[in-house]
Amino acid sequence: MNIDTIVDKEYAGMSFRALAAAPVSALRGLSPRDARALAQAFNVHSVRDLAELALVKWATAIVTLADQELPEPVALAQEHLLDDGLEMTFPASDPLSVDAGATRIEVAPDMVDAHDDHQHAETVAQSTETGMQVAAATPPQPPTRRH
Repeated sequence: MNIDTIVDKEYAGMSFRALAAAPVSALRGLSPRDARALAQAFNVHSVRDLAELALVKWATAIVTLADQELPEPVALAQEHLLDDGLEMTFPASDPLSVDAGATRIEVAPDMVDAHDDHQHAETVAQSTETGMQVAAATPPQPPTRRH
């Protein structure tokens, strides 16, 4: 992060020690009027005073801990209900859906029989019939041995 983007121009390029000792108005977006209000309300004069203000530390700690907090029991119960609903829809015990990432469809909705719908279904059927007749008429060959 370029520290010069969060301080006013006259404080750009200063060391961190110098910035910590600088007045709070050195922070971009904090006016001299805001700095006077902080000084009057909290006895905050420098950037360091602001950072060390107990209220700021407490607020920072609360937000940090809130971000790491586990969900409340009600939220956990709702999540379990959702998990159970998904398990009913996509059962983990279904090997097809688990292994292949596919969902089993129990009853296909209004599907056309692909055998009859294929544009060359009749040609395929004739070829299959011819192949079966040739196979039936040809005597089986003994397996050849390889040495």
